[in-house]
Amino acid sequence: MLYRHLYALLLSRIDAERVHHVTARMLRGLNAIPPLRRLLRALLAPRDPTLRVHALGLDFASPLGLAAGFDKDAAGFDAYASLGFGFVEVGTITAQGQPGNPDTRIMRLPRERALVNRMGFPNAGAEAAVARLRDRGGDAVVGVNVGKTRLAEDAAADYQASVSQLAPHADYLVLNVSSPNTPGLRDMQAVDRLAELIGAVRDALASAPRAVPLLVKIAPDLSDEDLDAIADLALRERLDGLIATNTTIDRGSLRDPQADDVPAEGGISGAPLKPRALAVLERLRARTGGRLTLISVGGIETADDAWERIRAGATLVQAYTGFVYGGPLWPHRLNRGLARRVREAGLRSVQEAVGAGVRQPQPPTAPVR
Repeated sequence: MLYRHLYALLLSRIDAERVHHVTARMLRGLNAIPPLRRLLRALLAPRDPTLRVHALGLDFASPLGLAAGFDKDAAGFDAYASLGFGFVEVGTITAQGQPGNPDTRIMRLPRERALVNRMGFPNAGAEAAVARLRDRGGDAVVGVNVGKTRLAEDAAADYQASVSQLAPHADYLVLNVSSPNTPGLRDMQAVDRLAELIGAVRDALASAPRAVPLLVKIAPDLSDEDLDAIADLALRERLDGLIATNTTIDRGSLRDPQADDVPAEGGISGAPLKPRALAVLERLRARTGGRLTLISVGGIETADDAWERIRAGATLVQAYTGFVYGGPLWPHRLNRGLARRVREAGLRSVQEAVGAGVRQPQPPTAPVR
């Protein structure tokens, strides 16, 4: 309630990107003080054994992660883990530093519980991120999301440059080919181009000191046929998983009066994305049959939302907009609610619920003779 009042009276009146930077710096500052960091973790970090998940060869204290886009420069992953996230995905990081798109780059749609994001991968580049990731302590699981430098002419070589630097310091890697804010990026979801990119990245990973799980993040605006093709490719190329979904360019579901002022460019996140994100997850699960780790993101606001995605086949879930509107205690609240649902279902672990709501195909009935 306190955060809601603070948001309504003050934060909603300040530019969204400025609020993000100020609050992120404050949180990093608090987390840098050892007694306060210990207090935060004692109060908020997930410790309920029912929430533990093993996936991608990693152990997660909770299936709830912070999606890429929040910690673009890998500057605050430890602080966000202290709030209760079971893992943090940093980035999107590009091989070369770049400023991103001009202001204004984030727009709130509070009645929709949504955001419009047209950031364009602003970050200091892979080398700067490595400097922060190299000396990370703690036990937080940190994924690294990489994307194409806007001005790079050879996309595969650009991804290779990022991956070769970042892989030794990542718990898992994500190829972002689905942001709507870098011209031409979504074209890389075409199966032939995506297969070429995966091959190039695998060449870069061959020299990594250890095996690093590799995932691809896809858009919600793909046709069902394209989703099937990507799922088949992921199995054929033995990817470790898929993240579904990125933001949407579909404005059709917006009802907020401010929607008339929404720029044509940029991706929408939050509640309007919820139905499509669930539908994409369900199709990927049906196509892959549980052979891939699926991470669901898009419109997750409550423990019921997370529980629905897990039962639909997601091993892990991520949030961005739900955290923005929910405030710093939101991850802790969601973890508590999710643990309660696990126990109400009579399960020992949330991992037992993965895919539990998926309808199993029925064998054909024998013909009547």
